[in-house]
Amino acid sequence: MLFYAIEAVAQAGIKDVGIVVNPDTQNEIKQTLGQGKAWGVNLTYVLQEAPLGLAHAVKVSQKFIGDESFVFYLGDNVVTQSLQVFIDEYLNNNINFQLVLARVKDPERFGVPEIKQGKIVGVEEKPSHPKSPYAVTGIYIYDHHIFEAVEQIRPSARGELEISDAHQYLIDHGYRVGFSEITGWWKDTGKPEDLLEANRLILDRIVKSANDDGKVDAASDIAGKVILERGAQIIRSQIRGPVIIGENTIIENSYIGPFTSIHRGCEIRNSEVEYSIVLENCRIIDAHSRIERSLLGREVEIIKCTAKPLTQKFIVGDQSRIELV
Repeated sequence: MLFYAIEAVAQAGIKDVGIVVNPDTQNEIKQTLGQGKAWGVNLTYVLQEAPLGLAHAVKVSQKFIGDESFVFYLGDNVVTQSLQVFIDEYLNNNINFQLVLARVKDPERFGVPEIKQGKIVGVEEKPSHPKSPYAVTGIYIYDHHIFEAVEQIRPSARGELEISDAHQYLIDHGYRVGFSEITGWWKDTGKPEDLLEANRLILDRIVKSANDDGKVDAASDIAGKVILERGAQIIRSQIRGPVIIGENTIIENSYIGPFTSIHRGCEIRNSEVEYSIVLENCRIIDAHSRIERSLLGREVEIIKCTAKPLTQKFIVGDQSRIELV
């Protein structure tokens, strides 16, 4: 997800990027992203000691940002529309901040703007009775006055500095707000189903198949758009794109259906997987039912029990879901 966010800001010509990290994940993120050379940007890491809200993330970034205008982009958002459109509107309209909106079915999950006569007059976070069908997406553009707002607001009932409260402060104090509506698709991947849908939308945009020295034997059948990375092996299997299969992954006697992303170093044998995300070094061996609409974290194993007693065994993390047949 962070890769897509960095790509988006880099394509808009932004060269200096700050990434707000927390103590638990900062080392992993730094090791993965480095200094930003892969995207042609300069990465700076800003430590947020505790998850105290989006407005707090802005607050701790003030030293990095200084007095310049900036884009605040939430890393769990995926949008196809160019950021340049929103930046140009901000620069051309002589405003203090710009919100990017999307029409959604469930605005109560998001910050929701109240719009009167073409102007935003209020923003409410996760309202019980939304005043518009729009969500404030995770793309914001601010000038330096946002730092005044985050200093003045107080924590909400859940103990966070809410970005919606900062927006309301700016509106109440006469600062000029503009807004744009996303014309392409946008996904906030806050729920597993959202992440699967974002994966589907991204895979659907694959232009053509690509093979970086992966191997497909004569007994296998590949159809549709499939990206096969270096060292991947397809043995006596069927692959139906759009699909991406990562480095050194082995697929044998299996079926991989559309809208599936499989990371590096995985092993899938005698199994079927469709519309799923499988992260690195997973093993799926002899799964008797098709695995569908699933998210598998790193080094997950789904294997057939062969030793007695024949029982189902689970090691399950937070917020997991298991459906049995």
